[in-house]
Amino acid sequence: MSEGDKAGRLVRPFALTGGRTRPDRTDFTLITSVTAVDPPPTGGIRPQPEHARILRLCAEPVVVAELATRLDLPVSVVAIMLCDLLEAGRIAIRPPRPVSRVPDLDLLQKVRDGLGRL
Repeated sequence: MSEGDKAGRLVRPFALTGGRTRPDRTDFTLITSVTAVDPPPTGGIRPQPEHARILRLCAEPVVVAELATRLDLPVSVVAIMLCDLLEAGRIAIRPPRPVSRVPDLDLLQKVRDGLGRL
């Protein structure tokens, strides 16, 4: 018996997404940072319980993969729900920083010096 069954509430992922199988946007990667923002002054749409849980978990910046783990849901489902929240103005996202392909020689030198001191 799964945890949802023990708690007496089991919601299928397709019910959480309204039957959608793909997010409307491609902004959400596994390492996209998500942060909840204050509700819009006009009140906006009242979030579903799952959306409200995401907003609580996003009080501090958190990446999509961590959200999916904490919610025990597939990343694709979480991405669809995040799209809803982004469109409603309830979250802000920050894409991952690009990784430089050029090695930072100063950093490598500091690492080498530090290892030499061990």
